[in-house]
Amino acid sequence: MKYYLVTGAAGFIGWRVSEFLLKEGKSVLGVDNLNNAYDVKLKEWRLSQLKNYENFKFYKLDLSNFEAIRILFEIYPIKAIIHLAARAGVRASLENPWVYVDSNVTATLNLLELMKDSGVKKMVLASTSSVYAGHKPPFHEELKVDTPLSPYAATKKSSELLAYTYHHLYGLDISVVRYFTVYGPAGRPDMSPFRFIKWIYEGTPIKIYGDGTQARDFTYIDDIARGTILALKPLGYEIINLGGGRNPISINQMIEILEKLLGKKAKKEFYPFHKADVMLTWAEIEKAKKLLGWQPEIDLEEGLRRTVEWTLENIDLVRAIKV
Repeated sequence: MKYYLVTGAAGFIGWRVSEFLLKEGKSVLGVDNLNNAYDVKLKEWRLSQLKNYENFKFYKLDLSNFEAIRILFEIYPIKAIIHLAARAGVRASLENPWVYVDSNVTATLNLLELMKDSGVKKMVLASTSSVYAGHKPPFHEELKVDTPLSPYAATKKSSELLAYTYHHLYGLDISVVRYFTVYGPAGRPDMSPFRFIKWIYEGTPIKIYGDGTQARDFTYIDDIARGTILALKPLGYEIINLGGGRNPISINQMIEILEKLLGKKAKKEFYPFHKADVMLTWAEIEKAKKLLGWQPEIDLEEGLRRTVEWTLENIDLVRAIKV
């Protein structure tokens, strides 16, 4: 029996990717350090869902600890790595850039070294639309992305470069998937969909940075999980956008949809737009269609409906989570 090593298994995307693999009968070896970048209660909830599967094993480990991860490679036969563990978030990376280097660069380097030494050939590496900062949308993979506006974007680009180096030197097969504003049930509480649903439900004013006209290429979690698993196919080294691929939706438009779904009007507070943020993200996804046979299936209104439904079903958990 060989395992798919899913790093960041208690994270939003890691949880859903793991669940998809487990439902297909695959064996998953999950790793997560359960850090406090956001409320751990949500990570523990996701992990509790995965532990219902007999073919799931989990270890609380920090990927920047090379020796700890090396032992894992010695114990378990690993078929492929889906490397989703990372410190995410633009604004938070300005406050503690050092942890972003440890989590996003050192961790990736450790995994690449262990792949080289253990004979594991395939990795799917999660990256981000934040690397496209400074470019005119829609964003396509051939753009020269060397103007990161945050330590987060800089460290994710660094991990992409390391992956290419190990592909070139050692023949590792690595698919880099650049995600665009992933949302859905049990999503990250530091992102606007989770926060806005919680705040509108509770009657708490929602915090909007800028005037709300900034727009994102929102992508539903199940579409992202599907695309990530499809990227396990042999490709050599490729960078592939996984995004909504439609006209981006503004924050104001998203709030209007949530008001309708929750049957409540939002109270709004406006704050200055952050200089590390971008006004617009928009994915060109022709490459994903061509190489993976992938395109998103869930539009924003349906995705938000499912997210609100999950929130109401788990309202005690959501109300207990700090945002």
